[in-house]
Amino acid sequence: MGADDVRAVELAVSHQGELNSLRTWLGLAAIEDMEVRRVPGAPVLGEQGASDVLSVVAGSTGLVAAIKVLPQYLRAKRSDVSVTVSVRGKTLTVDARNVEEVMPILERLLDD
Repeated sequence: MGADDVRAVELAVSHQGELNSLRTWLGLAAIEDMEVRRVPGAPVLGEQGASDVLSVVAGSTGLVAAIKVLPQYLRAKRSDVSVTVSVRGKTLTVDARNVEEVMPILERLLDD
């Protein structure tokens, strides 16, 4: 993977206790040249702290493959779990109810 091909997304889970579970799901996907790290999240204006997030670094193909893991992950979880994906300054939240609508948008963002 060339340096120009490397991209990153951040994934935040609505229930902080599910973050390691999502990390495990991504690891089980065995996506080539993908690196997943737990990093401190950035606090929102007016908040004192922030929850950790997963930083996913891979080539564009690897990131699309990682995002495609989300529907299966969400369907296996409680109905109120959601994942917020940050891609190049844009943020989308996906859950079991809107996954069919949001996934094509996420994939287009990663293809750009």
